Amino acid sequence: MPPVFAHGELRLYLLALLVEGARHGYELMTELADRFGGTYKPSAGTIYPRLARLEEEGLVRRVPADEAAGRKAPYELTPAGRAEVEARWSDIVRLESSVAETVRSRADELRADIRETMRGVRAELAA
Repeated sequence: MPPVFAHGELRLYLLALLVEGARHGYELMTELADRFGGTYKPSAGTIYPRLARLEEEGLVRRVPADEAAGRKAPYELTPAGRAEVEARWSDIVRLESSVAETVRSRADELRADIRETMRGVRAELAA
């Protein structure tokens, strides 16, 4: 199966998700899985290094612990992060369209796999 995101697209998509408000890494993983209809769920090893890199670039920050109500601190956009999202909004819109197409394609592949498996099961049962 081809990769879900091209180079740099996951980085941009994470920034776009953070426009909606501060989120923990796990929440971002869950949101991505939801947006992909369960056909793609990034691992912690995919998300956290990218969040760390975005933090190094000054585009996101961890909400200070006293503001995070005792939980692990979520990530939020910095003013520089918001400026990047605004500057690249057309790329984000295009990326969102690509995500929708990827979901449709993966769902079609899944349906075809299920149909083929069911044919095999029916043939086994008939034999």
